[in-house]
Amino acid sequence: MRRIVFFLVPGLHLLDLAGPAQVFSALPGHGHPVTLHYVAEHPQVTSAQGVPLSAEAGWPALTRDDLVVVPGWRVHAHPGAGWTTPHLGAGTLGRLRAHHAAGGTVASVCSGADALGRAGLLDGRRCTTHHEIQRELARRHPRATVVPDVLYVVDDRVATSAGIASGIDLALGLVAAWHGPGLAARVAREMVVYARRNGEEPQESASLRHRGHLSDVVHRVQDLIDARFADPLPLRALADAGGVSDRTLTRIFGRATGLTPLRYQQLLRVERAEHLIGQGSTADAAARSVGFTDARMLRRLRARG
Repeated sequence: MRRIVFFLVPGLHLLDLAGPAQVFSALPGHGHPVTLHYVAEHPQVTSAQGVPLSAEAGWPALTRDDLVVVPGWRVHAHPGAGWTTPHLGAGTLGRLRAHHAAGGTVASVCSGADALGRAGLLDGRRCTTHHEIQRELARRHPRATVVPDVLYVVDDRVATSAGIASGIDLALGLVAAWHGPGLAARVAREMVVYARRNGEEPQESASLRHRGHLSDVVHRVQDLIDARFADPLPLRALADAGGVSDRTLTRIFGRATGLTPLRYQQLLRVERAEHLIGQGSTADAAARSVGFTDARMLRRLRARG
């Protein structure tokens, strides 16, 4: 049972909180139980949008598998004085440090990165935040490397995201890291958002790159291919999964993704094989693990790009 703790600060943005919470709360429906906790230094916190939020005063016991998230807050800029931030007690900052030191992951959305910086978690690490406050974050925390123009950055179990809605992208990225990109894509589809990744990794995963469409039939077929890409998957079986004819599936799959179902499956196989090779596997072993009889087809597909 993974615990996800949101630390609420006065003036937090609702979407900074609600977006990631929506992503993580979907996991139990896919067989991955989680519990969500909302803690704060005071029993009630008022959001930037004026909504009062109740919070737990005590923190749950955490393990290294658990996640702590600090949503961002409304920034009030003052000329020549940077921007103001809410007070965070030494106990709160200590908890953030202790969870990371114990092997856990700590994340932030938007201006929440400043809390991680005050806890010392940005020192020597790459991070990001909303584009309007990147320079101020770099000024406040000169030992951090603030990366511009990306949705999120994960560096040594410290995860930071850009402005507001990018917290959804960060949460989907963490789900992909925990349970695979296929599940992240399914959760994104439930939320009717495009499952994307950021400039931190120049290559999007194939299963996410070709999910930016609204065809439910094609998504169902992709779900099957994602789960069983190493197996033989005849077109007839895929069409049955989508509830359409072979010809109709080929047509709508191509219109939605620009690929045939077979080509999509091959991309997943090659991507997985390249990962295994990067981890030290031989080309033959990697090829067989993803469903090829030997490395010849893998070499041809890698050369094809």
